[in-house]
Amino acid sequence: MTPSVPTIGFSPWEPGVFSLMFYALMVLALVGVILFLTRWLGEKKRTLEKARPYECGIIPTGMTGFHSSVPFYLVAVFFVVFDVEAAFIFSWAVAMNDLGWAGWIRISFFIVLLLMTLVYVWKKGGLDWGPGTTQKPGT
Repeated sequence: MTPSVPTIGFSPWEPGVFSLMFYALMVLALVGVILFLTRWLGEKKRTLEKARPYECGIIPTGMTGFHSSVPFYLVAVFFVVFDVEAAFIFSWAVAMNDLGWAGWIRISFFIVLLLMTLVYVWKKGGLDWGPGTTQKPGT
Protein backbone atom coordinates (compact mmCIF):
# COMPACT_ATOMS: atom_id res chain seq x y z
CA MET A 1 0.00 0.00 0.00
CA THR A 2 1.50 3.32 -1.04
CA PRO A 3 0.63 6.52 0.75
CA SER A 4 -1.28 8.97 -1.38
CA VAL A 5 0.05 12.48 -1.50
CA PRO A 6 -2.66 15.09 -2.02
CA THR A 7 -1.91 17.47 -4.85
CA ILE A 8 -2.25 21.08 -3.88
CA GLY A 9 -3.17 23.58 -6.57
CA PHE A 10 -3.23 23.30 -10.32
CA SER A 11 -0.59 21.22 -12.06
CA PRO A 12 -0.05 21.78 -15.79
CA TRP A 13 1.07 18.17 -16.11
CA GLU A 14 -2.36 16.69 -15.35
CA PRO A 15 -3.61 14.57 -18.24
CA GLY A 16 -5.37 16.73 -20.78
CA VAL A 17 -4.41 20.10 -19.30
CA PHE A 18 -1.06 20.32 -21.07
CA SER A 19 -2.59 19.39 -24.42
CA LEU A 20 -5.36 21.98 -23.90
CA MET A 21 -2.81 24.70 -23.14
CA PHE A 22 -0.71 23.65 -26.13
CA TYR A 23 -3.78 23.73 -28.40
CA ALA A 24 -4.80 27.19 -27.13
CA LEU A 25 -1.25 28.49 -27.69
CA MET A 26 -1.20 27.10 -31.23
CA VAL A 27 -4.59 28.65 -32.03
CA LEU A 28 -3.46 32.05 -30.74
CA ALA A 29 -0.21 31.79 -32.71
CA LEU A 30 -2.09 30.87 -35.90
CA VAL A 31 -4.55 33.75 -35.45
CA GLY A 32 -1.63 36.13 -34.87
CA VAL A 33 0.19 34.93 -38.00
CA ILE A 34 -2.94 35.23 -40.14
CA LEU A 35 -3.67 38.75 -38.86
CA PHE A 36 -0.07 39.80 -39.47
CA LEU A 37 -0.05 38.40 -43.01
CA THR A 38 -3.35 40.00 -43.98
CA ARG A 39 -2.17 43.37 -42.67
CA TRP A 40 1.21 43.08 -44.39
CA LEU A 41 0.11 41.60 -47.72
CA GLY A 42 -3.31 43.20 -48.08
CA GLU A 43 -4.06 46.03 -50.47
CA LYS A 44 -4.41 49.35 -48.72
CA LYS A 45 -6.28 51.53 -51.25
CA ARG A 46 -9.47 53.25 -50.09
CA THR A 47 -12.02 53.46 -52.91
CA LEU A 48 -15.67 54.46 -53.12
CA GLU A 49 -16.60 50.88 -53.91
CA LYS A 50 -14.92 49.58 -50.75
CA ALA A 51 -16.64 52.22 -48.62
CA ARG A 52 -20.11 51.31 -49.92
CA PRO A 53 -22.20 49.10 -47.61
CA TYR A 54 -22.57 45.54 -48.84
CA GLU A 55 -26.18 44.62 -49.60
CA CYS A 56 -25.87 41.11 -51.04
CA GLY A 57 -24.50 42.36 -54.34
CA ILE A 58 -27.28 44.93 -54.83
CA ILE A 59 -26.31 48.58 -54.96
CA PRO A 60 -28.17 50.27 -52.10
CA THR A 61 -30.66 52.96 -52.97
CA GLY A 62 -32.47 55.33 -50.67
CA MET A 63 -32.13 55.19 -46.93
CA THR A 64 -29.83 52.33 -45.97
CA GLY A 65 -30.58 52.18 -42.26
CA PHE A 66 -33.62 50.51 -40.73
CA HIS A 67 -34.84 52.51 -37.77
CA SER A 68 -36.75 50.65 -35.09
CA SER A 69 -38.52 52.32 -32.24
CA VAL A 70 -37.01 52.31 -28.76
CA PRO A 71 -39.81 50.13 -27.28
CA PHE A 72 -38.77 47.36 -29.67
CA TYR A 73 -35.31 47.27 -28.10
CA LEU A 74 -36.76 47.55 -24.59
CA VAL A 75 -38.90 44.48 -25.20
CA ALA A 76 -35.83 42.61 -26.44
CA VAL A 77 -33.74 43.58 -23.40
CA PHE A 78 -36.54 42.73 -20.95
CA PHE A 79 -36.99 39.37 -22.67
CA VAL A 80 -33.29 38.56 -22.29
CA VAL A 81 -33.26 39.64 -18.63
CA PHE A 82 -36.32 37.60 -17.69
CA ASP A 83 -35.20 34.65 -19.80
CA VAL A 84 -31.93 34.48 -17.86
CA GLU A 85 -33.90 34.87 -14.63
CA ALA A 86 -36.08 31.91 -15.58
CA ALA A 87 -32.99 29.79 -16.33
CA PHE A 88 -31.57 30.54 -12.86
CA ILE A 89 -34.86 29.80 -11.11
CA PHE A 90 -35.43 26.55 -13.03
CA SER A 91 -31.91 25.34 -12.28
CA TRP A 92 -32.44 26.19 -8.61
CA ALA A 93 -35.74 24.27 -8.65
CA VAL A 94 -34.00 21.18 -10.01
CA ALA A 95 -31.36 21.27 -7.24
CA MET A 96 -33.68 22.55 -4.50
CA ASN A 97 -33.37 19.47 -2.27
CA ASP A 98 -29.58 19.50 -2.40
CA LEU A 99 -29.24 23.25 -1.77
CA GLY A 100 -31.42 23.38 1.33
CA TRP A 101 -32.27 26.57 3.19
CA ALA A 102 -29.12 28.38 2.06
CA GLY A 103 -30.18 27.97 -1.56
CA TRP A 104 -33.71 29.08 -0.74
CA ILE A 105 -32.43 32.27 0.92
CA ARG A 106 -30.18 33.03 -2.05
CA ILE A 107 -32.88 32.52 -4.67
CA SER A 108 -35.30 34.59 -2.57
CA PHE A 109 -32.77 37.43 -2.49
CA PHE A 110 -32.35 37.09 -6.26
CA ILE A 111 -36.11 37.27 -6.86
CA VAL A 112 -36.55 40.26 -4.51
CA LEU A 113 -33.72 42.06 -6.31
CA LEU A 114 -35.37 41.40 -9.67
CA LEU A 115 -38.73 42.63 -8.35
CA MET A 116 -37.10 45.83 -7.08
CA THR A 117 -35.53 46.32 -10.51
CA LEU A 118 -38.89 45.77 -12.20
CA VAL A 119 -40.55 48.35 -9.93
CA TYR A 120 -37.75 50.83 -10.72
CA VAL A 121 -38.19 50.33 -14.48
CA TRP A 122 -41.98 50.66 -14.08
CA LYS A 123 -41.64 53.94 -12.14
CA LYS A 124 -39.24 55.33 -14.76
CA GLY A 125 -41.76 54.62 -17.53
CA GLY A 126 -39.86 51.81 -19.20
CA LEU A 127 -43.02 49.71 -19.50
CA ASP A 128 -45.15 52.42 -21.19
CA TRP A 129 -45.15 51.11 -24.76
CA GLY A 130 -48.65 51.74 -26.00
CA PRO A 131 -49.77 54.54 -28.31
CA GLY A 132 -50.56 57.79 -26.61
CA THR A 133 -47.98 57.42 -23.87
CA THR A 134 -45.76 60.40 -23.44
CA GLN A 135 -42.23 60.38 -22.20
CA LYS A 136 -41.70 62.45 -19.11
CA PRO A 137 -39.07 65.15 -19.55
CA GLY A 138 -35.84 64.45 -17.72
CA THR A 139 -36.31 60.65 -17.48
